[in-house]
Amino acid sequence: MSRVAIIGAGITGITTAYTLAKLGYSVTVLDKNRDPAMETSFANGGQLSASNAEVWNSTATIMKGLRWIGKRNAPLLLNPAFSWHKYSWLAAFVRNIPNHKANTIETTRLAIEARRHLYAMAEQENIDFDLERRGILHIYYDKDSFDKAVKTNALLQAGGLERYAVTRDEARSIEPTLTGDFFAGLYTPSDATGDIHKFTNGLASACRRLGVRFVMDTSVTRIASDRQQHQIFHQRCNNGESGYLEAEAIVVCAGTGSRTIARMLGDTMNVYPVKGYSISVHLDDAASLAATPRVSLLDEDAKIVTSFLGDRFRVAGTAEFNGFNKDIRADRVQPLIDWTRRLFPEISTRRVVPWCGLRPMMPDMMPRVCRGRKPGVFYNTGHGHLGWTLSAVTAQMLGQLVEASTQNPTLQPAY
Repeated sequence: MSRVAIIGAGITGITTAYTLAKLGYSVTVLDKNRDPAMETSFANGGQLSASNAEVWNSTATIMKGLRWIGKRNAPLLLNPAFSWHKYSWLAAFVRNIPNHKANTIETTRLAIEARRHLYAMAEQENIDFDLERRGILHIYYDKDSFDKAVKTNALLQAGGLERYAVTRDEARSIEPTLTGDFFAGLYTPSDATGDIHKFTNGLASACRRLGVRFVMDTSVTRIASDRQQHQIFHQRCNNGESGYLEAEAIVVCAGTGSRTIARMLGDTMNVYPVKGYSISVHLDDAASLAATPRVSLLDEDAKIVTSFLGDRFRVAGTAEFNGFNKDIRADRVQPLIDWTRRLFPEISTRRVVPWCGLRPMMPDMMPRVCRGRKPGVFYNTGHGHLGWTLSAVTAQMLGQLVEASTQNPTLQPAY
């Protein structure tokens, strides 16, 4: 398998392309967008957060979702309109509640390991992506929510994470710009933040220097496979021109599009799109810059995260189960603006850029790094809200999987 085609040029596809190119494979990346990182890897919350590794499969999540039904500005919003995929996915989500503990511990372990690989890539390729290694501070407004978080923290610590409780005064000493009457916090000094779009494009440039070929602005229409190779038929999005390329291996890193590509390959990949929103507050004056927190925050009550990205303050949150709808709704963006004004009143919100993206989520909230049923087919997808956090380590896992299959082509599929 000397020639590998990667479908998807988001953070997962680009880290995979880089890893495989470094291993000596001839790599081609296909994506329907003109440039890398133009969808979910464009403007996420920015957190490289092992401290946010808890999977969502829990009774508490279900109860919160039920309480929020009908509230258009709720952190978790479900469009009740019937969709077989949505409701079957939700049923599978509920069935995975017993795996909450094991999956949270494993996700934490992966997130910690991912940092090492991501920092190594950035250092080796000299990528500037507004990295801030100041930790992440979770804040809680009452004793009950804090006590529940402390119980969850035991799972993160079991996964190897250094994360400890801080008083309100200690939290304000960690981040002096904090205002508001909160109860206490949990601080993870080893977490970080950065601009996913800048990093992915910087790594894509490194891939080009390594000889990776990019076929952009192109949609995959059909895949024909035999035991020796795959023919990937595609169509240019701008002019409808058709063509195909051949490869001995395919790696599907297509985010929410992975389910469709998997069907072309005879596989089932139960990825569901969960919409998230962000705003980028441009820090155009000295007062706003001075009032902006440098330490990344997670407001547990509002389910809002923040990142300082040089000349911008990124505020992100919400989860919306509404299929492939990518409308940017004012009533979903406004709570992010209101939160910023309430907690950081000195930050000007005169120039705010809203965005939404679709997180590719599996029902058990775990990424899929595996072989498909057909020889030479691989998947690295389904990272959900932790694609930025986990992609560097799942790329390494995928590289090991491809190498093992290259050395032993008779391996049985691990799908």
